[in-house]
Amino acid sequence: MKYITTLLLALLLVSCGTIKVHYDYERETDFSGYNTYNYFTDMQTGIPELDEKRFFKAMDITLQTKGLKFSEEPDILIDVKSIIYEARSRNTVGVGLGGGNAGLGGGVSLGIPVGGPNLTREIEINFIDARKDAMVWQAIGTQPYKEGAPPAVKEEKMQELISKIFDKYPPKTKN
Repeated sequence: MKYITTLLLALLLVSCGTIKVHYDYERETDFSGYNTYNYFTDMQTGIPELDEKRFFKAMDITLQTKGLKFSEEPDILIDVKSIIYEARSRNTVGVGLGGGNAGLGGGVSLGIPVGGPNLTREIEINFIDARKDAMVWQAIGTQPYKEGAPPAVKEEKMQELISKIFDKYPPKTKN
């Protein structure tokens, strides 16, 4: 029984910190032709200022490890949007009433949310071909967000999210 409890607790902790990423891209695009990048100048990222600095630092490090260089005349322009929203709580306590008499029965059940709000950060990253002015790649990553976390934890979580988002870039295109 002790091992089952430990296993369930470990699964719960792993599932709470899950980063989910969804990708889309233009299949006909030759991503090997993209060597330089820059960001849109008029972006409204939706990321708080200090977190935004952490975000762009993590982006630059990750993109440079992918072989891309920052440039004033880029092949790719990058647009970023982010929101933090409250996800529905999956933790509930069930309360039920029931009764019956002479073959007749009835019941009422109610799930009461337990715990505080579950905040989730969603970041959308769009790659725009600068010459064609057309989107060629998009990733949307979500991650649990903890308000008031220490700066070191925020930086680590941001790097973790960015690394996961770019895990499958460039995409393996099959024409």
